[in-house]
Amino acid sequence: MQIKINNQHHQLQEPFPASLQEALDLLVPDLKPKGIAVALNQQVIPRASWALTALPDQAELLIITATQGG
Repeated sequence: MQIKINNQHHQLQEPFPASLQEALDLLVPDLKPKGIAVALNQQVIPRASWALTALPDQAELLIITATQGG
């Protein structure tokens, strides 16, 4: 299975992550869920749905971090 996170390619071996949450836990273990948004194939996925969202092969994830400034 291949996925892309913020334009970085990752080749995953079996057992494949069953959900978006499992993939994030595996590939971005230090990710802090506060102040971020995650888009799967250009569609923002609500945090409450991460564990329920299947991760297809060739998925493209974009992790966006909120920042403050002016």
